[in-house]
Amino acid sequence: MMKRFSFLAVLFLLSVAPLFAQILEPVKWSFSTQKIADKEYALIFTARIDNNWHLYSQDIPQAPPATTFTFKKDSSSYTLEGKVEEQGQVIKEFDKNFNMELKYYLDSVRFVQKVKIKGAGAVVKGTLNYMCCDNTQCLPPQDVDFSFDLGKVKTAASTAAIAKQTTVSGKNKIDIGGRKKGLWGFFVLAFLGGLLGILTPCVFPMIPMTVSFFMKEGEDKAKGKMQALLYGFSIIAIYTLIGSVLAVIAGPNIANWLSTNWLPNIIFFIIFMVFAFSFFGMFEITMPHWLVNKSDQKADRGGILGPVFMALTLVLVSFSCTGPIVGTILVESAGGEILKPIVGMFGFSLAFALPFTLFAFFPSWLSNLPKSGGWLNSVKVVLGFLELAFGLKFLSIADQTYHWHILDREVYLALWIVIFFLLGLYLLGKIRFAYDDEVKHVTVPRLLLSIITFSFVVYMIPGMFGAPLKFLSGYLPPQSTIDFDVNKIVRDNLQIYGGGATHEPKEICATPKYHSFLELPHGLKGYFDYKQAVACSKKQNKPIFIDFTGHGCVNCREMEANVWSDPRVLKILRNDYVILALYVDDKYPLPKNEWVRSSYDGKLKKTLGKKDADFQISKFGVNAQPFYVLMDNKGNVLVQPKAYDLNVDHFIRFLKEGIKNYKEGKSLFNINKKPAE
Repeated sequence: MMKRFSFLAVLFLLSVAPLFAQILEPVKWSFSTQKIADKEYALIFTARIDNNWHLYSQDIPQAPPATTFTFKKDSSSYTLEGKVEEQGQVIKEFDKNFNMELKYYLDSVRFVQKVKIKGAGAVVKGTLNYMCCDNTQCLPPQDVDFSFDLGKVKTAASTAAIAKQTTVSGKNKIDIGGRKKGLWGFFVLAFLGGLLGILTPCVFPMIPMTVSFFMKEGEDKAKGKMQALLYGFSIIAIYTLIGSVLAVIAGPNIANWLSTNWLPNIIFFIIFMVFAFSFFGMFEITMPHWLVNKSDQKADRGGILGPVFMALTLVLVSFSCTGPIVGTILVESAGGEILKPIVGMFGFSLAFALPFTLFAFFPSWLSNLPKSGGWLNSVKVVLGFLELAFGLKFLSIADQTYHWHILDREVYLALWIVIFFLLGLYLLGKIRFAYDDEVKHVTVPRLLLSIITFSFVVYMIPGMFGAPLKFLSGYLPPQSTIDFDVNKIVRDNLQIYGGGATHEPKEICATPKYHSFLELPHGLKGYFDYKQAVACSKKQNKPIFIDFTGHGCVNCREMEANVWSDPRVLKILRNDYVILALYVDDKYPLPKNEWVRSSYDGKLKKTLGKKDADFQISKFGVNAQPFYVLMDNKGNVLVQPKAYDLNVDHFIRFLKEGIKNYKEGKSLFNINKKPAE
């Protein structure tokens, strides 16, 4: 039996491996234009660089190819004004790949070329060549063609495209945005969800049943295999279509509403609870019988349409088990992104369709499958516990943005501890549900899973008393919501009785607005209002550290737990900056005299979160969090703003560069100066 299982596992991996092959593309280029004066334009080349990779500067020896720009000569239409400028945080250090000192960029960099046109309708074309490396390898130099139609350029002040443009001579916006870390990882998680879906009781028994459909015409094996292939593709197409429809419905206009408003988050929470109770056997979620029967009748027709309707029948019949998993994928991807729900559903359906297609191709494998039984219901119950735990995240988001204080950190942790403790007991057979078989003895897999579960419970317990639990930082309410924080008590006592032992900063200039419901992590002191931060910056002669964040921002919590917590980072933030945290999703209603009308969309912003979000978009052209800006009290941005990056050394370099430029009077641009019309 073990040999058969190994043989199947190898075949499975070999079949999946090509699907995970990836062409490396660590540098993504985008292009935009800006009118900066009469008949004068800026051509903007923005490079976004993946983590652990770097892009070489123009100003290096040609041993590794430098980034170069070649413009097609057309002196009758335009002339180039100066050379291509680089705008970004350049790093100059010894490069092991080429055994010499070189200049390169991490995260992102912009290249700007000014041109002056001689008439209407000028088009600037050319090619850029670049090379990128990480610590272990370099990719071959690549060419990228570009074309700028200057006859179609609008002024930045009159077009919504301002959010996608970048800094030019201190007169434009930034496009750094938080790099989405999700698509590839989300695909893998969705793929794993598809594999889990196969193991559910209403799907697993259907494998031999559906395979027999393709073996009816046993004398025509080639036709059977073609139908099996069509069957697999149909399953993928049906599920991916669902993701595509969601992508159209859940466009970027409702992204913020979906992620922060209490109504969708409460609905998502209820959905997860319903799915969990269904998995526990309280009731069964089924599709209407007429729809299932209609699809099944179509499947009997055979031919090309037969496998298609057979796939539809499988999707409908299996919905009672796959519905919760599919619902989880769709809810997780409902953030206004076009690709994410499509990628998620494709990953899920690919894994889901794979065994059906393989067993249809190789029906002799069916004899190797374990018989369906109580173990399948155990899989379903375990998924129910996970649904119960992860559903709390949505209630937590609504709780934080509206300051209900229903699900503070210790309450959230207490629920998770109990849920996973009960899961551990279930795995040991100490708890049974309605459709469970009696566990007469504990198998090795159950024992190992229970050990992992109970270890996770033990890991969470110190969090009840203030332990940071960095592994869960993105999923728990912020540290500031806990009532009994031992770390804070010790820190406060050291401040009172131990003098400067905690390296606390000088007193901030005034009592922060909104301090009754907003708080900075790690005992840091700062502001939640821009004007207050500017006033304190002038008084203390310090630069401002702006943290665009959100209550529901998972990446923000990860940055605070894994980067801000570093003693070197805390020391710089405490001593060298005036900290300003702007919560873009807070629902606190502003008094009428504090409402602002957006220069970006012309709408009134009546809540604290909408006001802060509009400030980020209108001044920096970015709506992703976390987003960090270093600025002086006159509105001068000191260095290229930074997004999500868990590399502590990168963050320290970012902070120190801001201090250096502040002291030297250097800056990239001023947020208060409007672009030239």
